[in-house]
Formats: sequence, structure tokens, C-alpha cells
Amino acid sequence: MPEGTDFGFVALREPEGRIHIVELGNETRKIKGLGVLNPKSLLGGMEIGQSVHIGSKELVVIPLRLPELVLGMKRRAQTISAKDAGLFITKLGIGGADTVLEAGLGSAGLALHLARVLGSAGRLISVETREEHAEVGMENLHRARIAWGEDFPEHHLLIGDVCEQVGLAAEEFGGFDAIILDLPEQSPAIEAAAPHLNIGGRLACYCPVSSQLEAAWESCESAGLVVEWAGELMAREWGRATRGGMRPVNGPFGHTAFLLVAQKIQ
Repeated sequence: MPEGTDFGFVALREPEGRIHIVELGNETRKIKGLGVLNPKSLLGGMEIGQSVHIGSKELVVIPLRLPELVLGMKRRAQTISAKDAGLFITKLGIGGADTVLEAGLGSAGLALHLARVLGSAGRLISVETREEHAEVGMENLHRARIAWGEDFPEHHLLIGDVCEQVGLAAEEFGGFDAIILDLPEQSPAIEAAAPHLNIGGRLACYCPVSSQLEAAWESCESAGLVVEWAGELMAREWGRATRGGMRPVNGPFGHTAFLLVAQKIQ
């Protein structure tokens, strides 16, 4: 991780936690949430931990790590949250030197987590049907590639239906150690992807509603996979109370999606 900010992007943190990721271009332009400024002139060469005043805001330069990239990412499609991404990474056993396929890419919320854990020895193939979503996702991954340098994995983007692309990807890259499906309809993709999963590899599904979860379970069994786990994760944030002590904070405490993990054992 560079100690300064002359590596393309800088992360700025407001006191309440909002993150701004600014590209260090040498032209004056309007930056959302910060106003009109010349990033290179104002921020170029600043060190991690330094403060800078922009308008009425005092911001601190911080390292551009995974949490900052996620908080400051550009968004178009709905993203997979950190809690769900973490479960996928853990239960699928994803690590360096693995080859992972995800469908779809969206805004790259999951891809950022996968790229961080795969590192330079890993390979990530993203399949996305909509080019406008892929454009945003690739921009977020571009930031990560610059910030993480040599620790970024080999990455390939395929545009199209995963049912058509997974076989072509397997011919080019070999089998997959893990496959993650975030799609409106999982069953056809499970049928198409399962043959290209390595023995011992795992497939995961992200299902917003229970009917999708049931269909995914049945499709995994039909494809010869063994369902290892299905369920959901709930996150409940706590904070300090005004009169002392700790209590749950006011905010959303609800469902994101049902998750399923299945393994290929033969």
C-alpha cells in the first residue's frame, strides 16, 4: 500500500464516516459531495493521516482499503453486503490460487471482496448480462486494482448469459474452484455451471426470496451437488446511548437474501 496519495486515487473520510474516493486528475471539476476543485493540486502528494479542508468540511486522508472502496463505491445495481460476501468466502473456502466465477458482476460489491481474498495468485471471472452495470462494476474494480497494485488477481469480464458463457470460460480457464450466482433465476445457471465445477468445489446462490431458495436447492440436487448450508444472516448494529451504556441503534434490521452453498463431491 503506498504511503502517499500519488497512485491515482485518494480516500477522504468525513468525521461521521462518509467516504469520498477522488481520482487525482489534474483538471478542475465538480466532485459530488465536495464541490469544484482540482484534485491533483489540492490532494496530490498528501500523506496518510493528513487533514484537508474542502469548503466547510475537514477531511482526513486514509488508506484505500476494502472497507473504503465498498463505502465509496459507485453504485448502479443492488450490491451484495459485506456480511453475505464474508459467508460466501468462508463457506466456499475461497483463497489464493483459486479460480472463481461470479454471475453477475453488478456494481462489483461481491467482486471487491473476492478480489481482496484471491490476491495476486487468484483468478476471478465475472459474467454480466447488462453492459451498463458492468461499466460501473469495472470502474470500482479499476480503483481497487490501482490501490492494491500487485495484490490484485487476474480478472476477466464476460458479457452475456452465464448459461452460454460458463462453458466458454471453462474451455479457456479450466474448471472452477467456486461459482457464485446472483441472478433473478438460478436453476438454468446451476444446470449449466455444475459440470464445470472442480471436484470438491462449491457453488453458492444469492436468493432474495424463499421460492428462489427452494428452486435453487432442488436444482443443485438435480445437478448432483450436495447442499451443505442454506439460510440467512442478520446484522444488528449497536452504539453508545446518550445517557451512558450501549443499545441497538435505530436503523434497518432486516432481510437481504437467502444464501445457499452446495458442494460437488464426484
